[in-house]
Amino acid sequence: MRPKELPRMAEVAPDSPLRLSVAAQLAFPDGSMSASGLRREIDRGNLAFERIAGKLYTTLAYIKDMRMKCRENQKERGSTGGNRDLDGRGNGSSSTERLSAAQAAASMIAQKLKSHSKPI
Repeated sequence: MRPKELPRMAEVAPDSPLRLSVAAQLAFPDGSMSASGLRREIDRGNLAFERIAGKLYTTLAYIKDMRMKCRENQKERGSTGGNRDLDGRGNGSSSTERLSAAQAAASMIAQKLKSHSKPI
């Protein structure tokens, strides 16, 4: 049975169980999230849920936690500029350049080790 109209936000406690479609409409009033989007987040392990009588429920508090997880799980940038001085200014080289230099050095060491090996 579907609710005829959405409850008002003031009437919904953060821990009230809500069907996914209702939770999506309340938590994302611009319509950018649907029940299927919330199901995908459940499958990814980002959204906590309750299964009651075979139906999926979540809460606004669980959605708030999911949003924090999604914010924390964003992929890091390829070049972080992670080599900063104590005063916060960089020295001009990027983290990817240091990584490339380390890979080149490791490759040279591997080549030297291979060249000195006796044939089997």
